[in-house]
Amino acid sequence: MPPSSGNLTFVIKSQNSVFVNKTDLDIARETELRPIAEVAAKLELGADDLRPYGKYIAKLPLHLIDPGRMRGKKLILVTAVTPTPAGEGKTTTSIGLTDGLNRIGVKAAAVIREPSLGPVFGMKGGAAGGGYAQVLPMEEINLHFTGDLAAVEKAHNLLSALLDNHLHSQKNTLEIDSRKITWKRVADMNDRALRDIVIGLGGPAQGVPRESGFDITAASEVMAALCLASDLNDLKEKLGNIIIGFTRDDKPVTARDLKAHGAMAALMKHAVMPNLVQTVEGNPAIVHGGPFANIAQGTNTLIATKTGLSLADYVVTEAGFASELGAEKFLDIKCTAGGLKPDAVVVTATVRALKYHGGKPLSELKIPDTEALSAGFANLEKHIENMRHFNLVPVVAVNRFATDAAEETEMLIRLCEQIGVKAALCEGWEKGGAGAEALAELVKEAAESGKSNFAPLYDPAEGIEEKIGTIARKMYGADDVEYSAKARKQMRLFAATGLDKLPVCIAKTQKSLSDNDSLKNRPSGFTVMIREFDIAAGAGFIVPIAGAIMRMPGLPARPAAEMIDIDGEGNITGLF
Repeated sequence: MPPSSGNLTFVIKSQNSVFVNKTDLDIARETELRPIAEVAAKLELGADDLRPYGKYIAKLPLHLIDPGRMRGKKLILVTAVTPTPAGEGKTTTSIGLTDGLNRIGVKAAAVIREPSLGPVFGMKGGAAGGGYAQVLPMEEINLHFTGDLAAVEKAHNLLSALLDNHLHSQKNTLEIDSRKITWKRVADMNDRALRDIVIGLGGPAQGVPRESGFDITAASEVMAALCLASDLNDLKEKLGNIIIGFTRDDKPVTARDLKAHGAMAALMKHAVMPNLVQTVEGNPAIVHGGPFANIAQGTNTLIATKTGLSLADYVVTEAGFASELGAEKFLDIKCTAGGLKPDAVVVTATVRALKYHGGKPLSELKIPDTEALSAGFANLEKHIENMRHFNLVPVVAVNRFATDAAEETEMLIRLCEQIGVKAALCEGWEKGGAGAEALAELVKEAAESGKSNFAPLYDPAEGIEEKIGTIARKMYGADDVEYSAKARKQMRLFAATGLDKLPVCIAKTQKSLSDNDSLKNRPSGFTVMIREFDIAAGAGFIVPIAGAIMRMPGLPARPAAEMIDIDGEGNITGLF
């Protein structure tokens, strides 16, 4: 990966030469895209199997999912160490690995999440990979794509509108307690000013005044339901089960009670179908669903994963942020719900992230420092340990950045070998699939060894405190978990309504293994604080909210949007 992105040109020194690299956008535009039918042919699909969105994007109908064809296929999960603010390149690694597997003769497809406009215009930029390990067409994927996130947003906000209309026009015949409404609105943008608002002001004609707020669309329960649904009927059922609040005597009120789920599902008619695109090297990539892992479940749709497993021999998928967030939720929620069993897991590590955890400030991460790297290795060890808790075989991908010294990457691979984990340099950003062939060989070996024997971390039938305690102690390394008075009151309500038997999807900072942003590396001796819960009964889980995490992010002081522009010919600049 490059030291930075945008419209800059990077001069990167390799071991033997100096060459000029281009931006992600430059590479994307210079790549000769294959017609989507040609990409689909690699999956043995014909034109009648596609629902084209122009020349280079197609929707895939759900009848392509075939449980019989899924048997014997290999599922590879890509996760990572605790990231720096810019991320460590899981998507780039996933796409590079997919191309690498195809280069060594494996019929592989990438199955990843859709970008949200929040990060695109915020700090991290796009989520289509980078360099020569990205999915195309990059501009369309990073912006509106096929409108899936817009459909999620509209379906979610339709329920909000119907709820407030019920309170105003239908005289609240369901006897909803406005103080106990849990359903907010959503917007696909980082906008901290909308976190807590008052609606219905301006007199009786404008509705019933009450407190409310916005989450980001990636955290919508409609998104969560989409990502765990098996088909459109199942999605409609899940949407009907959404709890929007409670009556005065604490009875749950659902979207079905408001007669909203049919219309919501109608808005999702096309969004339920996964999207087929291509890598820079013309290999198939399925991009569908986009929940964040720090505030939601952080994985692409179950439909997309099963479509990939029906069509390719290997599916490479990634789960957001690090192992204690996205990977844990992928394994405990998605795999349990969908009957999936990963055959291997890739832990993406970077020299810069481990130096950061070893005490090096962000401003000095480009300076070689093997002492900081050695100290920060404890963070990677914890993430490897986390994957072994699920009985999975981990492989480490050392995602090389241009500023990494050879002695640093060699040391990192050596440290992995010393603890019995195979590691390979991944240079997908710079070299595409050729830079990930060594990693592909290790992943193929691990997947075909049969040594992974996936088992979830907990039994959903356990109580909420037991499930949260297991995750906090095993995944985070916490000593204990504490609950606010509000959280304990909510847990009593969940127990009374049977919601306590659902899996848990903990919302927590991605910046630390703990729930405290400032605790780097592998912290110990800490207590996780659960301040409150959100309910995602439609999706089928409960969301404990830990520490100070917000489900509506804010923009940074210098948002990426300030660098994005377009000319009169429609040429976009600044997108990365």
